[in-house]
Amino acid sequence: MIAVIMAGGKGTRFWPRSTVAKPKQFLTLASEEATMLQQTYERFRSYLPEENVYVAVSENYLPIVREQLPELGENRIIIEPDQRDTAPCIALTASYFMKLERDEVLVTAPSDQYIPDTEELMEALRAAEQAASHDGVVVTLGIVPTRAETGYGYIETIENVQHKGKLGDRIKEVKAFIEKPTKEKAEKLIEQPNMYWNSGIFIWKPSTIAGYMMKYQPQMWSIFDLKDEDFLHSYARLQKLSIDYALVEKLERLYTIPIEFVWDDVGTWTSLERIFSTDGDGNLLHGSIYPFATRNTIIYTEQQLIVAIGVEDLIIVSTVEGLLICRKSDEQNVKHAIAAITADQEGRQG
Repeated sequence: MIAVIMAGGKGTRFWPRSTVAKPKQFLTLASEEATMLQQTYERFRSYLPEENVYVAVSENYLPIVREQLPELGENRIIIEPDQRDTAPCIALTASYFMKLERDEVLVTAPSDQYIPDTEELMEALRAAEQAASHDGVVVTLGIVPTRAETGYGYIETIENVQHKGKLGDRIKEVKAFIEKPTKEKAEKLIEQPNMYWNSGIFIWKPSTIAGYMMKYQPQMWSIFDLKDEDFLHSYARLQKLSIDYALVEKLERLYTIPIEFVWDDVGTWTSLERIFSTDGDGNLLHGSIYPFATRNTIIYTEQQLIVAIGVEDLIIVSTVEGLLICRKSDEQNVKHAIAAITADQEGRQG
């Protein structure tokens, strides 16, 4: 088994801590000692040989990867010419190993997830490896939901006894992918027994990825036969597509392994409340902060003293990059706000 850690995301929902220059996977968010990338690397490295753990990252973040993972050899870095989302990244990964004539099972995993139980994770991945070693089989890890989460996609499964012996006892066949739901829909989804969060962790062979790419994304896949400048130019012009939308939602032989261990996407500020303890008033505080009559609020400051009086259910973040003040219920809109600001700034420069 080979693990490929995808470290090219922008993490804009963690602004202003996460920035274009240094996005969240390179920050100490879920730990005081290690960055998200370092934690993910160590998670796989503790169970897999060093030569089987790779990082896929866009070229502009190479210096950060080299700094944070000095033990990572250059031959284990898959360089994306540009940031084009997970579908081009995974296609590039498959092409990389196909050219090396290595068709071992790959785990393609995000670099910014919180999974404290590494042993349970690896047990699930070993079970997934057994299934994914068959041609055309794709396996994902499905997280048993613990709340009506609107920030995740969902997977609906069906029981299919005929696959149990061949693909393993833990396997379930995927019936449908469900996009990020409304609160009302999420509350109904979690009442169903065969409904799971989509972890974004996929297990498959390079040849399996290649076969499905040729079938569903032939134009994207065709650029990997190009050389040098032609390839770089074509890659930069690829449409930004998630692997779910580009490929996975279309597959015929898609399965999931349900898991119940602690898992978090660490995608928003409120996700930190599920990792770290809050104070007696439900506040999560970091930095020089004096809260008065303040409840259920996240406050993070790097330099400035913050005095919070009579506030509730807010996110307040102060860094050298900027100041964020946001209702918790609106935190999914941080990404959209930063996109609008970026577009406005680029328009003025243009």
